[in-house]
Amino acid sequence: QVQLVESGGGLVQAGGSLRLSCAASGSFFSGNRMGWYRQAPGKQRELAATITSGGSTNYADSVKGRFTISRDNAKNTVYLQMNSLKPEDTAVYYCYLLVFLGMKNYWGEGTQVTVSS
Repeated sequence: QVQLVESGGGLVQAGGSLRLSCAASGSFFSGNRMGWYRQAPGKQRELAATITSGGSTNYADSVKGRFTISRDNAKNTVYLQMNSLKPEDTAVYYCYLLVFLGMKNYWGEGTQVTVSS
């Protein structure tokens, strides 16, 4: 069974930085996409950034130039470096894994990121 375990959330002042990590355990096909979605209070869950096992990245326009996604395929771990944080980045951040073989997706439980003004 695949599990995603997130870490690295917390409280930070505007302009600060945080680094999120997500480790995937279990057995799954090496061809996949991992990443982060986020959900602010009263809003729908939205894409923040994703990265494929081949290294292709995709970012939401709102985070481009501030967030950097990376991964360590040997550790099945994805990272999200968040710089120049803004209060509007406040949300629960969910780790995401899409396995291309069978197109099955998995979600972490989420980690809270709060940016104070």
